[in-house]
Amino acid sequence: MKTKSRAFTGANDIQPMMALAYAFPMDHLRVVDQPYRFSSWALDDPANAQLWTDEVGQVVAWAVLQTPFWAIDYACHPAAAGVHPQMLAWADQRARQVVGTDFGRPAWFVNVFADQGERIRDLTAVGFVSQAVVGEHAWTKVLLQQSTPPADMSRVALDRFTIRPLAGQAEIAAYVELHQTVFESRSMTAAWRARTLQQPAYRPALDLVGVAADGRLAAFCVGWLHAGPAGVCGQIEPLGVHPAFQGLGLGRAILTEGLRRLYEQGAQKILVETDNYRDAAFALYESVGFRMERTVLVFRKDYDAPVHSSA
Repeated sequence: MKTKSRAFTGANDIQPMMALAYAFPMDHLRVVDQPYRFSSWALDDPANAQLWTDEVGQVVAWAVLQTPFWAIDYACHPAAAGVHPQMLAWADQRARQVVGTDFGRPAWFVNVFADQGERIRDLTAVGFVSQAVVGEHAWTKVLLQQSTPPADMSRVALDRFTIRPLAGQAEIAAYVELHQTVFESRSMTAAWRARTLQQPAYRPALDLVGVAADGRLAAFCVGWLHAGPAGVCGQIEPLGVHPAFQGLGLGRAILTEGLRRLYEQGAQKILVETDNYRDAAFALYESVGFRMERTVLVFRKDYDAPVHSSA
């Protein structure tokens, strides 16, 4: 397949980019939750994305430097697999250009499934290092799946909290403050969160918050849903509980309610991505019936300083 690279031109490109990943869900980690990631402020600068098209202009590959996630997201048509090295070369050049800017990161990460040998070879060839082999700091991820609703899918009653949908635009500021606290990061912004509410795939009933008795937002759980050729798939992204309210059962309660609503709206299976650590998050997902679907390898490349031309 002959391909041609072109610049990202804005919002009109997003739907065909998402459609590419939707068409080949087994090849891509980022599928159902794409509306959340495409709402991020990384695309405030169109130069942070690049597309590849075939002879008739159809999008067959794309790459995005997703600054908030420190990640290079991409998708590629199987028939255009040979373009993968070009995608990595573009991402490498762009990563060097943005060092020291708001869109730069000292390191960038690419997530691939453990059985994607060709992609792994390409990543290794251009200097990305698997974090599965870095000693005591070794790091991998897992894609978990649940296809049978847990036995306790009935509504979870909590005396100290109310679980309900986000109150739209009026509650975005409170949500952003909570999200930043949970993840100890300033990456989430009001503009990003507002854009998620405008996505065609957004369903208000799946955008849940846990509210404490004093009215403070204490937890969040956002569900996404996509109907594809293989059926209706849901995904949880993101999920979090304020440190002051952890250990009280709120995480399980809001997750269970999110799952209940996803199944109620037609989900046949539900996915979630998490680190492959036997920590509280992993235990929470296992407790409601999630099981490992695929192993995800994390590749890292460091970018310490801009590269200046000698010309």
